[in-house]
Amino acid sequence: MDHFDWSTPFPEGVISFLDTDLYKLTMQCAVFKYYPDVPVTYAFTNRTPEKKLSRKAFSWLCEQISKLGNISLSEDELRYLQTHCKYLSPPYLEFLKDFRLKPREQLKSTFKPIGADTGAEDELGDIHIDIKGKWVDTILYEIPLLALTSEAYFKFMDTDWNYDGQEKKAYDKGMRLLEAGCITSEFGTRRRRDYHTQALVFRGLVKASKDAEKRGLPGKLSGTSNVHLAMRFNIAPVGTVAHEWFMGIAAITDDYPNATEEALRRWIGCFGEGVLGIALTDTFGTPEFLKAFSKPIRYLPDTPNIPLMDEGERPTTSSRTYAEVYAGVRQDSGDPANFVKLMREFYEKQGIKDKKTIVFSDSLNIEKCIEYKRISEEQGFRPTFGVGTFLTNDFVQLSTGKKSVPLNIVIKLSSAAGNPAIKISDNIGKNTGDSEKVAQVKKLLGYVEKEWAGGDETSRWGKAEDVVQS
Repeated sequence: MDHFDWSTPFPEGVISFLDTDLYKLTMQCAVFKYYPDVPVTYAFTNRTPEKKLSRKAFSWLCEQISKLGNISLSEDELRYLQTHCKYLSPPYLEFLKDFRLKPREQLKSTFKPIGADTGAEDELGDIHIDIKGKWVDTILYEIPLLALTSEAYFKFMDTDWNYDGQEKKAYDKGMRLLEAGCITSEFGTRRRRDYHTQALVFRGLVKASKDAEKRGLPGKLSGTSNVHLAMRFNIAPVGTVAHEWFMGIAAITDDYPNATEEALRRWIGCFGEGVLGIALTDTFGTPEFLKAFSKPIRYLPDTPNIPLMDEGERPTTSSRTYAEVYAGVRQDSGDPANFVKLMREFYEKQGIKDKKTIVFSDSLNIEKCIEYKRISEEQGFRPTFGVGTFLTNDFVQLSTGKKSVPLNIVIKLSSAAGNPAIKISDNIGKNTGDSEKVAQVKKLLGYVEKEWAGGDETSRWGKAEDVVQS
């Protein structure tokens, strides 16, 4: 049940500590346990550089960023996490009670005009956002900063749109997915048009889910990654881990051949077996990930919920591999059909007969979900879908009927413990970080370069000239 007062003015900016994606909290919990003092930096990238902010938009963005320092976890939010996210440890939740972001100390935003610097409010420029501090203190910036940057663009630059029909559009998309039997989550916080849009969209999806249930449709709405929206609707949020966890550990250890196994090991060390058990495969390329995934689990001393040996002692190694214990994997770059084939071959070679899940999350729309569902089920997988920007930033320009194109912006870990942090992925367009380090690690790991026709990062959600069919 949603208890939000929809009659109040539309909220501006980030309105809650929990207005973020679940995996930022799960990763912060693990960082708090294992890497509480590691210094890091983050870098902002605009993969759609033609979309620039005005000085006025940048000023608004800076004002909203400064407000992040005033937000803290409320008693109601703490109770919600204790009830719905029991895997978050009591020491971590105690830490969160007093946690605050400190943007004045940890963050630097700059505006670089594209021409002469006149100081005019309508002057266009590129923005740069640099974040620096301890990993545990800065890990929560990514999602609100991306959401605020997108909101700034569509509040000041592309303003030829309104909210009319957004809830109905989301309802219709939801019904098509549910009729097709898709299990779908809403993953759209980071590139949403604004919070109000995301709330309208999720309300439309919830209505579709209820109507689908009455009709006995095969699909299911499994939730939202946005913890605040999940709290509003009194459901558990969804999500597990991001590339950042693997990138950070690889940078800290500077041991790329063993970093993936260490990341898997410490994830289980924090949460236990079978908890938050969807593995992200592509940080350094899926083939490299599968080498680690096939190894037996080596337990850290304080791993929770380990089955004891007959003598009552804690084992140091499991009889099972990470691949056996994890419920499945997430596909976030490269060719999905090739990925499904690769995972089927991997599980068969490992002798794993359990039905595993594949979560697809790379720039999805309805047609892609239905296609990936077909190819996954043909190979014996249980597919689910994390749909983001297609839901929370799908608008039409009122004057032209053409698509109002979302920004493609990312904030990625750029260093940890003084070493560069990189991501390679299964698609060259998603390489991130120091180019020299990327090349060095590719050579070290024997990475085979891949390009995918569907992997153009500059137009993932359409182009400005696209006419939208109503």
